Amino acid sequence: MIKINLLPFRAARKKENIRRQISIYVLVVIFILLVTGYYFLTLNRDISRLETEKAQKKKELASYAQTTKKIKALRIKIKKIKGKLNVIQDLEKKKTGPVLLLDEIATAVPRDRVWLSSLSERAGILTLRGTARDNDTVALFMTNLEKKKHINSVDLSSAQLRELKAHQMNVTDFVITCKTYAFKEKVKPKRKRPKKKR
Repeated sequence: MIKINLLPFRAARKKENIRRQISIYVLVVIFILLVTGYYFLTLNRDISRLETEKAQKKKELASYAQTTKKIKALRIKIKKIKGKLNVIQDLEKKKTGPVLLLDEIATAVPRDRVWLSSLSERAGILTLRGTARDNDTVALFMTNLEKKKHINSVDLSSAQLRELKAHQMNVTDFVITCKTYAFKEKVKPKRKRPKKKR
């Protein structure tokens, strides 16, 4: 019977297994290091890109902040200018209103048939006193006034016949009241009814 010593073969096999395991371990460690390095580099690249974007956004925000301040200042200026324009327009209306009213009255008067002796206006109510040749002329004058833009609600307060002995003719003295563009209706507050006690 032949005896074969298998110890060296087993030892060589064992060494080969150990070498294979070590090489697999080293390869796995190298692979993990490579993957980790790649991941680390990718993260670093992303972080640097995000930091650059962050710096750009901060610059944009700073420029927008200045623009926002300018816009706020412009809005304040616009508000002041609008206020001034409103005051100017109000003054223009008040300035031209009486002039236009007098012009309308002058054009409404029938020539050589009506003579105005006084004209007064208070709280938008215009009172005209004068003399006309006859009642028809007073009616014509009132009709002319009603057609005017700045005059409303023309009413005859009084009309009185008067004799001019020096000229041997009769004339009509009249008082006309009307509302102008400046008239504002007063709003009366509603009275509260007392509550009944139960």
